[in-house]
Amino acid sequence: MKAYAPRKRVIEQYGLEAVPADRRNTPWYRFAFIQIAIAANAGNFLVPALSVLEGGLSFWTGVISTCIGALIGFLLVSFLSLPGARLGIPAQYALRTILGVNGTRFLSAPIRSLTSLYWFSVQTIGGTYVIQQLILRLTGIDLPFWVYSIPLSILMVTLAIIGFDAVKQAMSYFLPLLLIGEATILYVYFTTNQTPDSLMMLQNGGLEGSVSSMFFFASLAFVQYVSGVSASADMTRYAKSPSHGFYGLLIGNGIGFFITAVIGCASAYLFQDINPYVSSTDLTNSPLLIAIITGTAIISMISINVSNAYTGGFSLLNTFPKLSRVQAAVAFGSVGVFLSGFPTLVNEAESFISLLGGLIIPISAVICSDYLIVKRNHLSEGDLTLLTKPRYVNSFAMGAIIIGSLLYFLLPEAWSPGFLTFLVIFTIYPIFVKKDNESTPTA
Repeated sequence: MKAYAPRKRVIEQYGLEAVPADRRNTPWYRFAFIQIAIAANAGNFLVPALSVLEGGLSFWTGVISTCIGALIGFLLVSFLSLPGARLGIPAQYALRTILGVNGTRFLSAPIRSLTSLYWFSVQTIGGTYVIQQLILRLTGIDLPFWVYSIPLSILMVTLAIIGFDAVKQAMSYFLPLLLIGEATILYVYFTTNQTPDSLMMLQNGGLEGSVSSMFFFASLAFVQYVSGVSASADMTRYAKSPSHGFYGLLIGNGIGFFITAVIGCASAYLFQDINPYVSSTDLTNSPLLIAIITGTAIISMISINVSNAYTGGFSLLNTFPKLSRVQAAVAFGSVGVFLSGFPTLVNEAESFISLLGGLIIPISAVICSDYLIVKRNHLSEGDLTLLTKPRYVNSFAMGAIIIGSLLYFLLPEAWSPGFLTFLVIFTIYPIFVKKDNESTPTA
């Protein structure tokens, strides 16, 4: 009788449980491909472009300062990916060893889910506007917004539901197309008749700008990316080794953001526009170039949103552990698809998300401080017992988060409250933990 090999499962099944060792086989360069592919999107162009437009920085000063801030954030993100690579567990589940079971279930995981959901909707809406305008410009046909947004969001949610293998394969296919599109944007910038000396303008810009502006926008870039510490282990639980996950994320994020910063600062410096997809398409009448750039905007939006949906589903799963991974991903995706059809609803949520920032930054600071300083970059056997310890909450972590939230809202905006809050909480948290340990009598 002929024996048949077991059928390979197409949809990822692993939820909060550890990924088996034989499935942890993803090399560093695949993680780098994923991170490069999700880097250049409209949301990520914002801080580099604003460093030039509002901060008064020159092209190279804007690129360098924002890259420094982002790289510090990416370094912390890579360190917090190690629990996933070492243990095969998702990020929010690993964070139970820091915040406690209830601390993650009812605070950090819901906030991460809401943040991912918001950015999923915003990115979908932004990409939909680009497609809508392209179709209108090329054909004169003006279709309703939802005709584009709903199919796009369903596609991205489907990839996230299938799981990590779909994310990995999709990013490998997307990356060459994205690089071609980004090169096309730079080609348009440096060959347009409107600014024939644009390349020389960038070279002659020097390192102009105040130190305070450089620090401010470096800190904004840091704050934007450091929140990834609460999700990075979701990807690296499939890493070939901890070093493959760590360096794959760090290299991919570094390269991806450098490309993003160069394009974003160039758009702002040469054309006073924060959106390179808009500024570049306005400079050419070539249907081919417009189609390539618009296609790049769409692919970049799909790339970042597949990641948002994938990690957002895991955060939701940590809050509702009785769900399966697929059920959590479907629930997350259903809400994301719904919100993506109503741009005004999502736009009005911006103030709500800014309030969440008052919790996201202190939580990120506590996570980094506890794992890197208190736990010294390693989870002990005692730490791992906390993964399933019911009703446990780290009271010191909760107190530090409350203090950080108050500080975040009290500091003036000009002082970069996100960065200063992170720095203060990161510094004082281990001091209080150490004093508590010293005062606790040993048996």
